[in-house]
Amino acid sequence: MDTIVEAASVADFAALLADRTRAAMCLALLDGRAWTAGELARSAGVAPSTASEHLARLVDAGVLTRERQGRHAYVRLADPDTARLLEDLAALAGVPARPARSLRAVRAHRDLAAARTCYDHLAGRLGTDIFAALVRRGLLSDDGGLVLTAEGRAWFADLGCAPPADGGGRRPVVRSCLDWTERRPHLAGAAGAALNRGLRERAWITPGARPRSVTVTPEGRRALADLLGIDTAAPLPA
Repeated sequence: MDTIVEAASVADFAALLADRTRAAMCLALLDGRAWTAGELARSAGVAPSTASEHLARLVDAGVLTRERQGRHAYVRLADPDTARLLEDLAALAGVPARPARSLRAVRAHRDLAAARTCYDHLAGRLGTDIFAALVRRGLLSDDGGLVLTAEGRAWFADLGCAPPADGGGRRPVVRSCLDWTERRPHLAGAAGAALNRGLRERAWITPGARPRSVTVTPEGRRALADLLGIDTAAPLPA
């Protein structure tokens, strides 16, 4: 059955994300984890009762899903398509960050800019450098649309993280996602998620000290330099 898109439904959906509290909670959920209402309330800086009201609206609209484990209830982004929408909005509507006023804030920004997760794939300079290297080595082709080449499929398979041939449903195998800190593309889609899992399973990357941040291990630095010619130890520009 065809879906009829009406202006009112688009406006209603946009209004959900026009609220700063709801937008903040959705952006926090881009780390791919399930959060409790209390955790999201603290992250957004609002009272638990206020957070619950906002979360109920987002769940009812299908932006978030709720799941229960024992006595605890958690929410997460509904699906990769929802995450993609938030990523694109963050990249298109984002504005240059204000200069950090504390050493802690400077370090937090640098950690996220260097390497982080964007839902279930890698972002920041690490993610954009990987994307550029895959294209440079002919493993990804962006001629007439982004595709994983035959060499690219073999490379992913050798690494033990081959994505499903069909992307695993509606999700594309590969998709470029504009990185909001680098302003260059990083790899999303089923291949991006598979690569993130594969690097974690090999302990080439580990969770960083801050939410969503990622640390490249010494073994990972050597492997990425060997496989893709990436120098993950190079400092970020000031």
